[in-house]
Amino acid sequence: MRTLLEFEKPIAELESKLEDMKKLAADNNVDVSTAVRNLTNSIVELRKETFTNLTRWQRVQLSRHPDRPYSLDYIEMMCEEFHEIHGDRNVRDDPAIVGGFGNIDGQTVMIIGQQKGRKTKERQYRNFGMPNPEGYRKALRLMRQAEKFNVPIVTLIDTPGAFPGLEAEERGQGEAIARNIKEMMTLKVPVICVIIGEGASGGALGIGIGDRVLMLENSWYSVISPENCSTILWKSWDFKEQAADALKLTATDMQGFGLVDGIIPEPEGGAHLDFETAGNILKKTLLKEIKALEKIKPAVRVSSRIDKFCSMGVVVE
Repeated sequence: MRTLLEFEKPIAELESKLEDMKKLAADNNVDVSTAVRNLTNSIVELRKETFTNLTRWQRVQLSRHPDRPYSLDYIEMMCEEFHEIHGDRNVRDDPAIVGGFGNIDGQTVMIIGQQKGRKTKERQYRNFGMPNPEGYRKALRLMRQAEKFNVPIVTLIDTPGAFPGLEAEERGQGEAIARNIKEMMTLKVPVICVIIGEGASGGALGIGIGDRVLMLENSWYSVISPENCSTILWKSWDFKEQAADALKLTATDMQGFGLVDGIIPEPEGGAHLDFETAGNILKKTLLKEIKALEKIKPAVRVSSRIDKFCSMGVVVE
């Protein structure tokens, strides 16, 4: 069964009526082509109007849609081959971060992504996409392997944040994220980071430093989630919509602030409605960016990457 968000329900109702109309016509051998055409046009117009005027909070809801493609879905769609690598060679493997060598149309890449789960047991296994320190250390280990073999790096970001548990802090959560940020600044191979869903706080930054930082159309990127922001400012989660507006966390907002380099379009209605098209769009974008970055000398790439992140932010006196 397809999961529907509140603003998707009017569209789904019309789609259900359209299917009923087609079935009724087929069962009774009646020509309803004009009515079908008119209803189809109504659905197209309603979908376009709805998704053109989404609020920031509705974008957040779309980014969390349970039917939305996750990192492993994109990896499966884009790669002819993928060999996952496990473990940080220190504590354990962290299933919240997946990574390994992949082949995309003959281009070898190191793909590292944050992975959520769909069913309850899988969500628990993946820790709801919230990495522990060993996840970030595994990611750094894979990045160094990619650098050793001169392979471009692609990171897929989709996390509500790094795991905030006591045991994660005891094992050095903050240090692991900070080290990744430092090391990613100076990687000599091309690095492309794509926010495919949620991009929250240091959890996103831990694998989010690259030559190109891109966002899918219905993703968000912020220092804090709207709910947690609402809790801090209003002592309640009830003001999450106002918080989302105040945070200005959508792809359009982030590009306007100069914090991301581009926006990757999604199929109309969101990536969850058409996995194949969403995967093809991301695949073409990555191959194009890798080709452009490989033409730049490593020293120039590293210098530009450092300059880009050091120039972020605005000071108002």
